[in-house]
Amino acid sequence: MGTPSWNRVEIDRGALRHNFRQVRKLVGADVGILAVVKADAYGHGLVPAARAFAEAGADSFGVAEVEEGVRLRQAGITGQIVIMLGVDRQGAAEAVAHDLTPVVYTMEAVEALAEQAARAGCRKGVQLKVDVGMGRFGLPPHELEPFLVGLRRFPSLYLAGIASHFPKADAEDDTITEEQYRVFQELLAEIQGVVDGRIIHTANSATLLRYPEMRCDLVRPGISLYGCYPAEWLQQASALDLRPVMRFATTVLQVKEVPAGQGISYGHRYVTDRPTRLAVLPVGYADGYLRRMTGKAAVLLAGQRAPVRGMICMNACMADVTEIPGVKAGDEAVLLGRQGAGEIRAEEIARWSDTINYEILCLFGSCNRQVHHDSEESVIQPGC
Repeated sequence: MGTPSWNRVEIDRGALRHNFRQVRKLVGADVGILAVVKADAYGHGLVPAARAFAEAGADSFGVAEVEEGVRLRQAGITGQIVIMLGVDRQGAAEAVAHDLTPVVYTMEAVEALAEQAARAGCRKGVQLKVDVGMGRFGLPPHELEPFLVGLRRFPSLYLAGIASHFPKADAEDDTITEEQYRVFQELLAEIQGVVDGRIIHTANSATLLRYPEMRCDLVRPGISLYGCYPAEWLQQASALDLRPVMRFATTVLQVKEVPAGQGISYGHRYVTDRPTRLAVLPVGYADGYLRRMTGKAAVLLAGQRAPVRGMICMNACMADVTEIPGVKAGDEAVLLGRQGAGEIRAEEIARWSDTINYEILCLFGSCNRQVHHDSEESVIQPGC
């Protein structure tokens, strides 16, 4: 085994289970939960995250592509696995072979799935995606009825569910979501006989938090399971007590003294205005620590904030530790998460990067070594 990287993304399985239980408590026992684990579980590790959610009671999982669903099956994950991006002809064979539930919105996918299911001698359930205003994949409302007529031509398939998605559920000033939900409900009323007994779902994290009436039969939490809120303003109004799951830490490589008037990093965009102590860290934009955070970012050392000085490089950045005595090579620096009394959250890093917390988690998780631990295992249970 090779020498591990100085950088590590720590994933707390106990926090994953806690967050799932929080969603369960909020929506109640009668509403299903599809735990969204696409994109390597938002950078938290596809299989370890799915296992943690299963331990907390999850029996339905959402992935983007067939390959992710196959990996879950091979890892022993049971229950429903929904392929949210749908399938092509090759993916249809894998979906049938591994008992995956595809989302469909083209007749080409339906035909491919029907052929594979008939060949396997089974009836395959599919879920239909309707686009009521997202402008992404899914059937436009006027195509719903003819599509259902076409679906009924294939006895090897059956309709297991109907879903939609709302683009502005996380916006403070949001009237469009209620209008889109009304359109969705009207569509369901028009096909009432088809809908009976099917799973209906529309609610991502923002929708399930804001609109209890839109939770329908099943909710699809994603970002909330990973300890973040879909928008910062929702954190204040949320009934969920979420725990951040990811912590990004590295190791100080060098501490050096530089004089006043010293330019730091490429382009000398920062020049010291006093004698300065710098901690050199092996983290840069190749590790997901984006160059656009230059001049805004800070890290934690000894539990205190140290501003990042100068341009963030491909594999390095420099933190100003002039006001933090005792920092030395080998010390831990935290870029995301807690250290002592200090904390840096994904939402703050997202502001520095002019993006959203979703992207920060995906970047850090995909660009760095993941280390999984379990905070709940460290709790000593009292003896009998």
